[in-house]
Amino acid sequence: IDDISNGTIHTIYSNEYNVRNALQTADLVIGAVLIPGARAPKIVTEDMVKEMKDGSVIVDVAIDQGGCIETCDHTTTHDQPTFTKHGVLHYSVANMPGAVPRTSTIALSNATLPYIIKLAEYGLDALKQDEGFLLGLNTYKGLCTCQAVAEALDKPYRNPKDLF
Repeated sequence: IDDISNGTIHTIYSNEYNVRNALQTADLVIGAVLIPGARAPKIVTEDMVKEMKDGSVIVDVAIDQGGCIETCDHTTTHDQPTFTKHGVLHYSVANMPGAVPRTSTIALSNATLPYIIKLAEYGLDALKQDEGFLLGLNTYKGLCTCQAVAEALDKPYRNPKDLF
């Protein structure tokens, strides 16, 4: 958790006690949890939200993975992006980059192009040469090679290092 007070940023360790205390004085809370291939854990409970100041705002960036804030119990749309619960304004739009499609597409293309070029150049050998590629592999020849995906789908897991 980063707490900005008097123009300085203070890092606070993220545990239930500190999250609860920080929420009580927060004007804005941005929930952003990613566990690749798995559902996001609920970090902020409904009881914690009930203790927040009226008029404060929550943005659940993890909503595409089920959300990390308990009161963001549904996704919203760009047409109707917010709802209020317990006096707190909630924003839980799925696919937030869709609000700026051209800019987000350019950013994604710039970030992924080097990987696409390497895959085009080396094919499956890229998986042997770069462990980052191997970590990004989810399935191979019908096998589930990402542990989180295997668990989420209740499928057997195969370590991709054993396949190459």
